[in-house]
Amino acid sequence: MNLFSDFEQRIRNAMQTIDVINSQDDLPLDRVTVEPPRDPSHGDIATNAAMVLAKPLRQNPRALADLIGDALKQDPDIAQLTVAGPGFINIRLSPAYWQKVLASAIAAGEDFGRSLVGSGHTINVEYVSANPTGPMHVGHCRGAVVGDALANLLAYAGYDVTKEYYINDAGAQIDVLARSVFLRYRQALGETIEAIPSGLYPGEYLVPVGEALRDEFGDSLRQMPEEEWLPIVRDRAIAAMMAMIREDLAALNVEHDVFFSERSLHAENGAPILSAINDLTFKGHVYKGSLPPPKGQVPEDWEDREQTLFRSTAVGDDLDRPLVKSDGSFTYFAADVAYFRDKYARGYGEMIYILGADHGGYVKRLEALARAVSGGKAKLTVLLCQLVKLYRGGEPVRMSKRSGDFVTLREVVDEVGRDPVRFMMLYRKSSEPLDFDFAKVTEQSKDNPVFYVQYAHARCHSVFRQAGEAFPDLAIEGLDIGSVDFRSAMSEITDPSELQLIAKLAEYPRVVESAALSHEPHRVAFYLYDLASAFHSHWNKGKDQPDLRFINVNNRDLSIARLGLVRAVASVLKSGLTLTGTDAPQEMR
Repeated sequence: MNLFSDFEQRIRNAMQTIDVINSQDDLPLDRVTVEPPRDPSHGDIATNAAMVLAKPLRQNPRALADLIGDALKQDPDIAQLTVAGPGFINIRLSPAYWQKVLASAIAAGEDFGRSLVGSGHTINVEYVSANPTGPMHVGHCRGAVVGDALANLLAYAGYDVTKEYYINDAGAQIDVLARSVFLRYRQALGETIEAIPSGLYPGEYLVPVGEALRDEFGDSLRQMPEEEWLPIVRDRAIAAMMAMIREDLAALNVEHDVFFSERSLHAENGAPILSAINDLTFKGHVYKGSLPPPKGQVPEDWEDREQTLFRSTAVGDDLDRPLVKSDGSFTYFAADVAYFRDKYARGYGEMIYILGADHGGYVKRLEALARAVSGGKAKLTVLLCQLVKLYRGGEPVRMSKRSGDFVTLREVVDEVGRDPVRFMMLYRKSSEPLDFDFAKVTEQSKDNPVFYVQYAHARCHSVFRQAGEAFPDLAIEGLDIGSVDFRSAMSEITDPSELQLIAKLAEYPRVVESAALSHEPHRVAFYLYDLASAFHSHWNKGKDQPDLRFINVNNRDLSIARLGLVRAVASVLKSGLTLTGTDAPQEMR
C-alpha cells in the first residue's frame, strides 16, 4: 500500500467533482504531488494541487485550494484539512487510516514497499569495471556498493536488471601487468630483483602470480623471446587478477550477472569494433577529418592529420571523437562504441554506467554515443562516484604495503567488516565526497548509522523473544491480522508516538520508488536511519510510560496488535538493509 499514490488518486477523484476543474482538458495533473510536509506539525501529508492548477485555470490558488479542500473533506479517512501559504493543502489522517496502513504493512511483510514502477523494463547496470591489474582499492569500493545497491533497488522496484562488469583486459596497461608478472616470475626462479623498474606495478600481490608461473612452466618461459612469453603471461595474469577481484567483490557481498571482456571486441582483428564503426558510418555519424589542437599547452606528439572521426558534436558532445589511431589500431573509444552497440543489441533499452569521478569527461561522449547508435531510443545514464578519504580517529590513513600505492578494498573490509563498509558507502550521495573513519564506523552509538539501524532490527526481535516468554502459546510469526480480535485490538493503537512510527513506515514505498527513479540508493540508507530513530524513540518512551510498552501481560490483544507494529518495523528494516546489501541481525552483543 502506497499511501501517497493512494491520496494522489483520491485528490484527482475529488477534483473531478469540481466544475471549474472538470470543465477543462489538458491540465498538468502529472505535476500534482502528495508528500510529507516539511514541518510535521502542519499535518501528515500535503499537496500542491491548487498551486499547479491555478494558472492554467486562471484561478486564485488559495480560493482553488478551498474548493479542493471542501471536496476532500467528504473523505472519512481525513481527520483535518487546512490551507496554508500560497495554496498548500495540509491533511491530517485519521487513526483508523493509519491502522489500515499498519495492517497492510504487516500483511505484506518484507514485500511492503515492493513496486511495479519498473514494469519489467530491462535495464543494464554496469559497475566496478576496474582494470584487472591489481587488487581493488577503496575508490572501487564506493562504485561497487553504489552500483550493487542501485541494481538491488531497481529490481525491487519492478525492473528486469542485469548486473554487469566490463573487464578492461585490452590495451597497454595489460602488457605492463604481464611484464610486471614476468619480473616476479624471474624472482620466483631465484633471480635477485633489487628494485621494481619505473613503469611496472610494484605491489606484492604479484609475487604469488610469478610463483604460479614458475610452478606451471618451470624455467621455459625465461628461454622464450618476449613475443612468445608475453601472450602466455598476459592470459595467466588477467585470470589471476580477475580471481582476486572476484574474491574482493564476494567479501563485499557484490555479485555480477555478466563479466564482459573488452578483448572479445578485438577478436578477429577487431571485427566487432569495425562492424560497430561501419554501422555508425551507414547512419552518417563517421567522417574523415582533422581535429583542432587541444586547449592549453599542445602536447609535443600532437599531429594535425586526417583521422576517422565520430561526429559526436551532432548528437550532444563537445567535440568529435577519434576512432582509429595513426598506426591503424582502434582507439579506446572505438571499443566503447562496440561495447554499447553490443549491449543495445542484447535488448537493453536503458543502461547505467557507474564510474569514478575522474571519468567526468566521459559523460557527454557516452550519452552522444547512445543517441547515435540507437537513434535516440536508448537511455544512458552515467553516475559519478566521488572520492573516498580514509581516516582513523580523524587522522588520514597511510598507503597500503600490499598494493604499493593505495589502500585495498579487502583491507578495509577485513578491518571493519562488510556491513559498515557497505552501509557507510551509501550514507552520502554518491556525487559528494565521502570521509570514512575506521573508528567511527565500528563504535556502538547513535552516531554510527549502520549500528543504529541494525540495533533497531535486533531490538525488534528481542521484543518477539519477550513476547514468547509472556505468551508461550503465541505464534509470533503467525499473527492473524485478519481476525476480528486483531482488528479490534488495532483500534487501540492511537498514541501519537505509535502513529508517528506508522507514518514513518508508510513512507517506505514512496522512498523505494523515488530512489529507483532518481537512481539514488542513498535515500534508502537515510530512510532506514530515520525509521530506526523513530523506533528507538518510541522504545524509550515505553521506559517512562509503561502503558506504551509493546508487551502488556494483562492485555493480550493489545500486545498482539503492538507486536504487529514491531513486526512491520522489523520487516521494513530487513527489506531496506537487504537492498543496501547489509545483514539484519536478530541479536547484537
